Amino acid sequence: MGSERRTILLVDDDLTNLTVGRNALEEQYDVLTLNSGARLIKMLARSIPDLILLDVEMPEMNGYETIRAIKANPGTANIPVIFLTAKSDGESELEGLSLGAVDYITKPFSAPLLLKRIELHLLVESQKGELVQQKDELARLNTGLQGMVEAKTKTVVELQDALLRTMAELVEWRDDITGGHIERTQGYLETLLNAMGRQNVYMEEMAKWDVKLVLQSAQLHDVGKIAIKDSILNKPGRLTPEEFEEIKKHTTFGGKVIDKIKEGTSGQAFLDYAKIFAVTHHEKWDGTGYPGGLKGEDIPLLGRLMAIADVYDALRSDRPYKTAFTHADAVKIIMEGKGTHFDPVLVDLFLGVADEFDKTAERLKSAAVNTVTRD
Repeated sequence: MGSERRTILLVDDDLTNLTVGRNALEEQYDVLTLNSGARLIKMLARSIPDLILLDVEMPEMNGYETIRAIKANPGTANIPVIFLTAKSDGESELEGLSLGAVDYITKPFSAPLLLKRIELHLLVESQKGELVQQKDELARLNTGLQGMVEAKTKTVVELQDALLRTMAELVEWRDDITGGHIERTQGYLETLLNAMGRQNVYMEEMAKWDVKLVLQSAQLHDVGKIAIKDSILNKPGRLTPEEFEEIKKHTTFGGKVIDKIKEGTSGQAFLDYAKIFAVTHHEKWDGTGYPGGLKGEDIPLLGRLMAIADVYDALRSDRPYKTAFTHADAVKIIMEGKGTHFDPVLVDLFLGVADEFDKTAERLKSAAVNTVTRD
């Protein structure tokens, strides 16, 4: 992001929160503090910050009303806004995200985590600017510069992938027990897709896919966790039944987040794939999964594929209350789920390439230190 210091606007009606926030950020950023949404709107008429940290519960003009005003003005609509709030219910977080916030952090916050999430969002904004610049350059190219067009197109695809990966990594930073999960499951999925092609399994349906976009979109399968409160994501132990019901909502939250992204885009097939992954990767072949209780081939094929990749990674990962299973034990458990948890055809496919799963897990082991996947 360069050496230039970025400007952060911190808005909160509590002086203590303003002081704590300034102290946490001022070493890396230029920090301006305001105590009301109305003053923020006036400030934005004179100066545009790189990012806004906005309290939800403020008198007169609360955070939701403030962000509506920010997003309604074309001159300020693209400023990334992160909500800082004591509210921790999923519906409040989803409302904030639906209004255009890029993140939702509960107070009291961890200063290192806040800094990391700000860094990631500023990176996303920087890459967006690069992507727009690349698209503008492409628009000016003529047909006689085909080689340059191809080179720039490759750059745009790489930037798009970087944006997706950054969003996915942001989710992993919220859920600090799932580091490396995205890269590993993407690798397992690629192994299954390659095996499908070689063995002519479900080829009629697979022929309709852009496999490159399928793999790209798989990074967003857990994006709904951005709407799950930190105390559940980071709990150092088993969840209560009530907490498990909350975390199950990450599937439907993920679908809603992707729908929100789709509203501002067109022709983005990878978002269609991403929604299927996000909503259906916890469905089970016998109908006992969630969120829809879908059964058999009513579960989209992408969801059935991700179910195997996701569970294998969960079994091979350490958790606070268990050590990682061996590869052999993980394979045995997936075999035992044939026809109940998993598509029988895909289990047979998995057994033929299970050694490749093990190689992927071992290759990425260095990225999996202190990681856990929570289903």
